[in-house]
Amino acid sequence: MTGAGVHPETFAAAALLAGAWVGALLVRGGRPGPGVRARGALFACGLLAGLAALNGPLHDLAETSHFSAHMVQHLLLTLVVPPCLLAGTPAWMMDALLGRLLPGPRARRLARAATRPVPALMLHAAALVAWHLPGPYDAALGSHGWHVVAHVTLAGSAFVAWWPVLGPSRLLPPLPYAAQLLYLFAFGVPMTVVAAMITAADEVLYPFYAAAASAAGLDPLADQRLGGVVMWVPAGIVPLVAFTAVFFRWVASEPEEADG
Repeated sequence: MTGAGVHPETFAAAALLAGAWVGALLVRGGRPGPGVRARGALFACGLLAGLAALNGPLHDLAETSHFSAHMVQHLLLTLVVPPCLLAGTPAWMMDALLGRLLPGPRARRLARAATRPVPALMLHAAALVAWHLPGPYDAALGSHGWHVVAHVTLAGSAFVAWWPVLGPSRLLPPLPYAAQLLYLFAFGVPMTVVAAMITAADEVLYPFYAAAASAAGLDPLADQRLGGVVMWVPAGIVPLVAFTAVFFRWVASEPEEADG
C-alpha cells in the first residue's frame, strides 16, 4: 500500500486483465463490431467497479469505521464486478481461456458440476453466510491476509453463481432462458436472508465496528442496520433487473428460432 486506501496490486491486476482482453482481440484480428465494443465497455465497467471497491474513500471507510461502507464494497464485488466481467467477455475468448485452465475431461466435468444451478448458488450462499458471521468477519478485519481471502472467496463464488445466467462459454454453457428465469428467483435469497438478519439484530454483531464506529462519532447499531438495508435492497433489485433482461432476450430469440 502506497497511500491511504490505494493498493497498487489491484491496479496491476486490472491492467493485466484489460491487457489480456485487448491482446486476445488483437490476436484474433478483424475489425471489432458494435457487439464487441459493447462487451468491452461492460468489461471496463467491471474493472472500474472493482478498483472503486478496493481503493480510495470507500475502502478507507469500510476498513476503519463504517460497516455500511463495507457492505457497499461487498455489493460491488458480488453484484457488479462478476456480471460485468462475464457479460463483457466474448464466448470465443472465454473458451480459449477455459481450454488452457481445464485441459482434461475430468477438470471439465468438475467445472460443469460446479457451475450448475444448485452447487453454484450453494457455494455463493456458503461464502456469504460464513464471511458475515461475527467471528470470521472480525478476523478478516484484523488481518489483511484474511481480508484478501474473504474478498476473493466472495467475488469468486459470485462469479460461479452468475455463471448459469451469464456464462460466456460453449464449453460450460449457461442455462436455457426459461431455467435462467427460475434460477434468478432464487439468486437473491441468500443475500436477502443475511441482510435481514443483520438489519433485525438488536445489538451490534461485530465488535470491531462497535469500537471503531463509536470512536468516529457514529451510532454502531444504526450503521449496522443501514448496512443491512444496503445489502437487502440491491439483493432484490439486481436479480429483478437480470430477470427482465433475460426475459426480453428470450422473447427476442423466439422469432430467430422460428425463422431458423
